[in-house]
Formats: sequence, C-alpha cells, structure tokens
Amino acid sequence: MVLHAYFVPVDSFSYFSNSKNSEHPMDLNFNKNEDHNKLLLADLRQKFAKVKLGGGEKRIEKLHAEGKMTARERIDYLLDQSSSSIEIGAFAGEGMYSEHGGCPSGGVVVKIGYIAGKQCIVVANDATVKAGAWFPITGKKNLRAQEIAIENRLPIIYLVDSAGVYLPMQDEIFPDKEHFGRIFRNNAIMSSMGITQIAAVMGSCVAGGAYLPIMSDEALIVDKTGSIFLAGSYLVKAAIGENIDNETLGGATTHCEISGVTDYKAKDDKDALDRIRSVVGKIGDYEKAGFNRIKSEKPALEPNDIYGILPKSRSDQYDMMEIIKRLVDESKVDEYKAGYGQSIITCYARIDGWAVGIVANQRTVSKTKKGELQFGGVIYSDSADKATRFIANCNQKKIPLVFLQDVTGFMVGSKSEHGGIIKDGAKMVNAVSNSVVPKFTIVVGNSYGAGNYAMCGKAYDPRLIAAWPSAELAVMGGAQAAKVLMQIEAASLKSKGEVVDAQKEQELFDKIKARYDAQVSPYYAAARLWTDGIIDPLDTRTWISMGIEASDHAPIEKKFNLGVIQV
Repeated sequence: MVLHAYFVPVDSFSYFSNSKNSEHPMDLNFNKNEDHNKLLLADLRQKFAKVKLGGGEKRIEKLHAEGKMTARERIDYLLDQSSSSIEIGAFAGEGMYSEHGGCPSGGVVVKIGYIAGKQCIVVANDATVKAGAWFPITGKKNLRAQEIAIENRLPIIYLVDSAGVYLPMQDEIFPDKEHFGRIFRNNAIMSSMGITQIAAVMGSCVAGGAYLPIMSDEALIVDKTGSIFLAGSYLVKAAIGENIDNETLGGATTHCEISGVTDYKAKDDKDALDRIRSVVGKIGDYEKAGFNRIKSEKPALEPNDIYGILPKSRSDQYDMMEIIKRLVDESKVDEYKAGYGQSIITCYARIDGWAVGIVANQRTVSKTKKGELQFGGVIYSDSADKATRFIANCNQKKIPLVFLQDVTGFMVGSKSEHGGIIKDGAKMVNAVSNSVVPKFTIVVGNSYGAGNYAMCGKAYDPRLIAAWPSAELAVMGGAQAAKVLMQIEAASLKSKGEVVDAQKEQELFDKIKARYDAQVSPYYAAARLWTDGIIDPLDTRTWISMGIEASDHAPIEKKFNLGVIQV
C-alpha cells in the first residue's frame, strides 16, 4: 500500500489545548515543556560526547602514542581560537553498521569555521574509526562537504588519514555516481571553479584515495607518519615481487624530493597545520553575492524561553511567532500578509545582522474571514499562495530564505481538493525549487509528507538543514502510520484464519509504533544525512548566520523563474 504524500492527520491536533509563551513564566505547561526540552537537549549533549570519542579512548591513546593528533584535535588546532564553528554530520552513521562495529560520525569530521580570519570547510578522516576507512556513509558525508564548498565557493581543507575503502562493503562505496569516485570528479570541478583546495597527508593515503591530495591545489605531507601510494608494500610484493618498505615507497622524503607529488614536508601534525594557516592567510578576497547585513543585535525577548514555548507533545498548538521573535535581532519582524493564509507565517527580519525572509508553519488554530477553522501546522491553499508570493519577493530583493518547519502536510478533503490544493501546493513547491537565493531549513517539530517538500526539505537543496531535538521526519506521525499499518496487518492475519481481538490489535499497534517512532527520530535522519545536524535551538542563529556568510562567497548567477505553473 502506498500512503499519499499529502496525507494530513487532522485528528492528531489537540487544538483546544493552551499554548504557552513567556508572558506567564510560572505557568505549569511552560515549566513542563521546559523540563522536557531540556531533557532532550541533555540527551543530545550526552550522545555527542560519545560521538566525539570516535573509535574509543584506547584508539585515541594509540594515535597519541604514534605522535599523531586526533581528527578533532587537528581541526580545533587549525581553526582560529575563540571563533565560531559549526559541525556538519556529527551523527552520521549513528546506529548503523553495528555488524561491522559501527562508524561514529561516519569516520570523518567536517566543520565550517575560520582559518586566519577566512571562512573555510575542513574535512578530517578519523583514524580511530577502522583506521579512517570509508564506509558508504563516509562517502556520502565527504560528498556533502564538497557540495557545501561548491555551492558557496568556500575554500576546503582535507586532513587525510585513511586506509581507503572499507573492503567488506566495497560494493556500496566504489562504483556508483554518488560513491567514492565522485570525490575526485569534484576535486577537478572545484579546481576549474577556482575554489581553493589544500590537502595535508597526516597518515595513510592509499589506492584511489591517493588522488584526493594530488588533485588539490597544494599538498603537504607529515614526515614519518604520512604516506601516499597506489599500492602498499605488501600488495607491491604480491603484484610484482618487489621488496620495499612503505616509507621508501611513498613517504614524505620520497614525494617531496623524488616524485614531486607533494609540495611541503612537515615535521609533525602541528607543523603541517601551521603551514596550512599560513597558506590560507594569503588567499585574496572573494567576489561577494552582496546580501544585506548591518550591525548584529541580540533578540529583545529571552531566547531561553524557546524551551518552555515549544510543547512537549508534537500535536499541541503553540504560537510560532513567539519562537521567531526569540531568534531574530531585537525580536523585530515585518510580517507579510499577516491576516491571510494564517497557517504559514511569512516575514522579514534580521539574524545576526543579516536580512532574511522567514517562512514558518504556524501551529495555532485560526479562523478565516468566513469563520472557518484552519488547523495549525497544515498548509492550506491560501497559505501556499502567500508563501509562493513571498518566496518570489525574497528572490526579487536578493534576501536569503529561512524555513522553520513544523508541518503535518497539506489539507485534504473534498473542499480542499475542489479548491485546488494540489495546484496551489505545486506552485509553492515550484517556487522553493526554483529559488536562487540561498535557503536554510530548521526542523523545529514535525516534518511530514509533502509538507517536508514544500518547506524546503533536504531534496530541495537548502544550503544547510538542521533539526532541533524535538524534530520528527516521516511520511506521517507515528500514531497515524501505526494505526494504518496495524489495520493492514490485522486484516492479513484474519484472512489467514487467525483470531485478532482487541488485545492482539493493541500488541500489533505497539510493536509497529515502536519501530516507526525509531525511524521518525531526528537521530535516524541525522545518521543518514537527511539533515546536517541536530542542534540546540539556541545555536540556530549561529548556523543561519554562518550559512549566509558562506553563501555570500557565491554571487547569484541565475534569475528566478517559476517556469510553467497553473494559476
């Protein structure tokens, strides 16, 4: 059975419950919400602390004993001290590959930060995870890092320390368009675009992976610990019978003084990282896209209130505008079409000084001029029409777009269908698809069905997409999906002559819902890189600000054009 992407579980809304804002800080609901969301945040921090250990403390100690720094230590040393940074894909691989011992953070660490005052993206193999070998998710994460560099024309730094493709899964990483080989194709494309690429070989760099540093603009290699070769000494012996050690075959002296493959020899990790800082510090200025920015101001309303405003239950209503006002400078917004299409908020504001256009799902129940109820989190025809016009306006004015998702889908039923909901929804999807200004998506709560698409889900090329710990991504909510799937399974059992009573139905429902709930978790999505990360709501301003700054490196070359749409 195929579930329609526009399914909206209207009966899931507790729209007579009270929303909460900071005007009543002692309100019981506010306090319960705050406790719940801070527990989610504590769980996030605990999971991240574990991820940061990579392959574990023993492997970290072994790396240190070899005179090497860990991937995270290398990045922290390389980036400007006390400067902002954001990590991409920290939870990549979470809960995956358990039969192979797991792959924390996808075996590679990726951060956007500043080197000698210049914004860059840094990619570092984690040698504590299977010697830095490439799992399928490792390839996907590396490609995501390169995609960010290409879209934003950001300098990219590779800190190489990898044993190459993880052979037990080679069929899932080697031959396809989005597999390992795409990395080197992107190296060539970025070079032609004038995007700076610098590689430091700080450990193993073997087989096909040896092309990555050499296809970069400049390559460094660390003496005694770095090595580059298409085939190591054992394979050379097996293939052609030659006896040679790895250092002589492809060490720093060989490649800096004999082959000329690398450009700089470093005595240790810190020396290599210092040289990178020196090289990056001499890069000239870039042509800017010209997005509007003035002096940054903090929100006038307390950002910490977000934890109490956001309800514990994903079906309860709340006022999304109260969230927005705690994210934007001075808590000031210019709302566009405030009285029309009220299930979507469209407004202009500033985040860390940058001008932005915000498209957000409103989660309060409202009444139209005709006295009709509109459920929060649902996209109606008038809301889709408003959002389409607003997106077009932001493209006209060269204003980056921010999408705040808490959406269950488009409205269904005969009235909506006769009113052209499919046509209006298609117009909104068209506008999102063809938008030429940078887009940024934050999944605040629900992200269900076609609502995910219309609100700029991963398939619609947001420059960055992050989820709060309260997020859920799926075709529909867990209870609704489990109810449908339980009914199908119960009918199947009955057709086989089995007795399915109320207790059996409840057992089926609980089993299916538990499985489905695990799949709607933000960690499930982050593990597969459907989002770039799970973040503390208070880090949202940093993500959006750094994302727009990155986007400002890439002047807009296309014109906004909706193509053919039905009016």
